[in-house]
Amino acid sequence: MELKDIVAVNGKPGLYEIKAQSKGGIIVESLLDGKKFPVTVTHNISALNEIAIYTYEEEVPLRIILKSIGEKENGKEAISHKESGKVLTSYFREILPNFDEERVYTSNIKKVLQWYNLLASKNFDFTAITEEEQETEEA
Repeated sequence: MELKDIVAVNGKPGLYEIKAQSKGGIIVESLLDGKKFPVTVTHNISALNEIAIYTYEEEVPLRIILKSIGEKENGKEAISHKESGKVLTSYFREILPNFDEERVYTSNIKKVLQWYNLLASKNFDFTAITEEEQETEEA
């Protein structure tokens, strides 16, 4: 499982792994329950590899943040996304000290931690995430 194959489907909980192409879109498998279903153009999906978090200087790719959490937690699960806003913000500040607090909401932090914990529960290899992915996107 690679980060480039993981997507979030708007309106559906959890994360999904792209399994195959179909005529009308793609086939994804839920990381929560293993169910497969087709995603068509009517669905709004976000590839985790394409998401970034605002800082005061620039946007930091989500993959870099996930890798940082993975290093901090040694690949194990992080704090729960159900913690209080203050706890979540304090934790996130340890990961990304200069995140833009006016544009990154507690709900965004919850989502990042929820996604990280889901990937960690599936033994995702956060050490395999590299900076090189960014270079290939820009080329």
